[in-house]
Amino acid sequence: MLNPIERITQNRIIKLFTEQFDYTYYGNWEERPNNSNVEQEYLRAFLLKQGYTETLINKAVSEVSQLANSHSGNLYDRNKKMYNLLRYGVKARPELGEQFDTVFPIDWHNWEKNNFAIAEEVTLNNTEHSRRPDIVLYINGIAVGILELKRGTVDIAESIRQNISNQQGKFSEWFFTTTQIVLAGNNTQGLRYGTIETPEKYYLSWKEDENENHEYKLDKYLKKLCDKERLLDILYNGVIFDAGIKKLPRPHQYFCLKEAQDFVRRREGGIIWHTQGSGKSLMMVMLGKWILENIPNSRIVIMTDRSELDDQIERVFNDVGETDIAKAKSGKDLMGYLQSSRPRLICSLIHKFGNKGETDYDVFLKELKDNPIQTQGEIFVFVDECHRSQGGKLNEIMKAALHNAVFIGFTGTPLLKQDKKTSQHVFGRYIHTYKFNEAVIDGVVKDLMYEGRSIEQNLTSQIKVDQWFEAKTAALNDFQKNEIKKKWGTMQNVLSSKSRMEKIVADILLDFSTKPRLKHETGNAILVASSIYEAAKYYQLFLNTEFKNRCAVVTSYNPLARDVSLEDTGADTDTDKEFIYKVYTDLLKNVSPKGNKSKTETYESDVKEQFRKEPARMKLLIVVSKLLTGFDSPPCSYIYIDKKMQDHTLFQAICRVNRLDTDDKDYGYIVDYMELFGKVTDAIDVYTSELDSEGFTNEEVSIQLKDRIKVAADRLEVAMETVEAICENVESPKNDLNYIRFFCGNTEIAEELKGNEYKRMALYKSIVEYIRAYANMAADFENAGYDAKSIKRFKDKLEHYLSLREIIRIASNEVIDLKQYEADMRFLIDTYIRAEESEKITPFDDISLLDLMETDMDKAIDALPKSIRGNKEAVSEVMENNVRSKIVEEHLLDPKYFEKMSLLLQELIEARKREMITYQEYLLQMAELSKMVNKGQQEDIPEALNSKGKVALYHLLEDEKLAMVCDEAVQYAKQDGFRENMMKQRKVKKAINDIIQNEELANQVYHIIEIHKDEY
Repeated sequence: MLNPIERITQNRIIKLFTEQFDYTYYGNWEERPNNSNVEQEYLRAFLLKQGYTETLINKAVSEVSQLANSHSGNLYDRNKKMYNLLRYGVKARPELGEQFDTVFPIDWHNWEKNNFAIAEEVTLNNTEHSRRPDIVLYINGIAVGILELKRGTVDIAESIRQNISNQQGKFSEWFFTTTQIVLAGNNTQGLRYGTIETPEKYYLSWKEDENENHEYKLDKYLKKLCDKERLLDILYNGVIFDAGIKKLPRPHQYFCLKEAQDFVRRREGGIIWHTQGSGKSLMMVMLGKWILENIPNSRIVIMTDRSELDDQIERVFNDVGETDIAKAKSGKDLMGYLQSSRPRLICSLIHKFGNKGETDYDVFLKELKDNPIQTQGEIFVFVDECHRSQGGKLNEIMKAALHNAVFIGFTGTPLLKQDKKTSQHVFGRYIHTYKFNEAVIDGVVKDLMYEGRSIEQNLTSQIKVDQWFEAKTAALNDFQKNEIKKKWGTMQNVLSSKSRMEKIVADILLDFSTKPRLKHETGNAILVASSIYEAAKYYQLFLNTEFKNRCAVVTSYNPLARDVSLEDTGADTDTDKEFIYKVYTDLLKNVSPKGNKSKTETYESDVKEQFRKEPARMKLLIVVSKLLTGFDSPPCSYIYIDKKMQDHTLFQAICRVNRLDTDDKDYGYIVDYMELFGKVTDAIDVYTSELDSEGFTNEEVSIQLKDRIKVAADRLEVAMETVEAICENVESPKNDLNYIRFFCGNTEIAEELKGNEYKRMALYKSIVEYIRAYANMAADFENAGYDAKSIKRFKDKLEHYLSLREIIRIASNEVIDLKQYEADMRFLIDTYIRAEESEKITPFDDISLLDLMETDMDKAIDALPKSIRGNKEAVSEVMENNVRSKIVEEHLLDPKYFEKMSLLLQELIEARKREMITYQEYLLQMAELSKMVNKGQQEDIPEALNSKGKVALYHLLEDEKLAMVCDEAVQYAKQDGFRENMMKQRKVKKAINDIIQNEELANQVYHIIEIHKDEY
């Protein structure tokens, strides 16, 4: 069956779990009262089978259940406590005064001993609302997983949002205290997974055995994730609680962990090569945690060049109960720790070994060789960014000291040239690789777009300034251009000046006025300067623009009086040091230090947080080397590079822009003012020679920095072809009426409108993609080689498709979910559509067509797109469909009344089609009908019927007294949660039956009561 309904899909998935996975089927729990996240009878049965005493079982079940049903604190903290109970067991005394025993609610090491089960339609009772997850996964009666399913034509995002909404306090937050994995799926997009409080953009796709293609991807990946042994392994070894965020492993992290476990068991070292942004830091934590738990007498040394990673590792290990951690402040400090048996985990910063220069390495190495040390325990050494030269020197030192240690290198930075000593030679073979191209395909990071910009040094003439401005604002209308010119009164002076830096400032400001995300303030940017002096100079230049209070400088410079005590030359000008000192002193004058931080550290911490969370208020960070590396670097849309960089530093810098962000982020953009890559043709290949020598092809390891303009042009062409293909089967002539009939069907038949929904969704999505592609390309048409005729064609198509989108939206009376592309629409309308037309195109009007029809039919017709306005039949179909949609939407609330409205509408349509009334009469009657439908009740309703529920009962029973008596009886008989509880339902139905004395009519009354949730 094409596009089977959710029920059919759900039946198939139930069968999959019970027949192929051998899960027990608990049943359909829609009507079952008191569903819980800990079903005590099943947990007791399991613990009894495990051989625990009755006393221990009672204590363990009681402790787990109390926490599971607790409402204290937040969900994250409760879930973390529950995970610790499940993973590390419940501590309980068999009898008072006896030693504590540990009771494990799940047998992690013998998966086959656990009772895996599912239940469907699990109604979760709540004082305010109730929710009903499609399928809940239980292990020994404990709800560990939730699966929401949708039909194939409904975007999987709906399932994800359902899961997210269910976790809100007013719905079913309490149920998620025990939940470890949250799943969302449909037949067309497959499966996504996350855990509690996972934001939509971070729901993951599993990826394994890609060549298998004989079944739905939903079924395929449920088999991979919910296999009993695999599921337990992921939950036991892959769950991490990190500073308020619960995380599950991505597929590449899980498979890397499995490979690394084999290497560790053989006491063999190697390299984990995972590209920037793919979670190497968490990989270290997962592997470290596993080693400490599974290798007796093991100890771990983690060498990194990032204090933030140092802090994160300590924090995460503390979160899993591993508190035996120390930080080595120097090489000798580290060796001292290794000679004693504690601590088990030692963190050290690489630069602590050579903080006085290169010679320190040689001195330290000689000392080690002359005085060998006796280390304690089995030592595993993790080295972060192991490809760097200091990694090689450090390794030499470590190997001299630690003859039997196992070394594991972590990297993900491609090199533009081969290092003198390759990582492989130092660390051994590859344990696991996850390349940049794989991460882009998997949606772990965004693709990178590159644009080299040269700043004209001799731009002094008025003509040159005008040419530059015209080229940069080619897609804007005259009104928009004038607004930009007004905003920058000094624009021409800036562009005509000799300062290259001033021109770059003007260039960046123009991007913030014309580029998607930047213009709409959902994205922001980083500018990389060559020195602290240049960063301070840039900052001062931006202070004279609209970026005052919306940009910051991050260099770690801390102004001290001694910096400038010897700088005064007697001249009236500042030296570089004096200039930096003055800028920073002024910058920090109102900053109060927090905690143990200096003023500079407090300021930089605050602006980074604002940059991350409030891009509209912190648009630009000016940096030198800070924020260019490290897991905590904030995501941004653009990086502007005005600094000579190479190798890993350059690649880490440009990877600031490839992090995931909001839905409207398509790519990360790199703007290069230093010609770091020379002339770009189609793409730049950046690749690591180490990976190449391991036997991978160049295609597999290369990273394509794609030419932004070429990619933008290709994307625009493809987007236009996609929309045209979707519209291809519309009958000729391709006028409004035929478009409406193709995308809506017969608007008189609700089933046809619903049946064509998938066509409309495809149309809306393809038009949005065209909008985004056009917006990305608009300022660069001429640079991409398009002539005036082609540019006009793209613009005409844009306006045509925007109008078409509105026509179909209005005709079907659909409120499109604009969350993911409202910013694009506003940006486009504000910037590229002629002002006089934008108000006709905008989809953001607050007044519905139905309201306009009721109050002013002429205004309603004027609100329709121009092409519909001139066609009486199209106007009629659009109006009829809007009225019908309202009737269908409200029908269950008041069946009798809206059946009558439906009949009146049908009669009016028949009269119009048979030309029994004039068009003017038709419009008058349609306005009257709209008024009746909107009002939702007859004119002569008695005053005592003061609620929608009472009115609906009156319409059904046609007796005011009877309606009032029914309402009172139900209000008296109903109990909280009666809709989900059969016993409580029976009381309500009995109260109705006692009054109505007619079974069929009494059922109709009950359905009205049930649907009016606000009143009963």
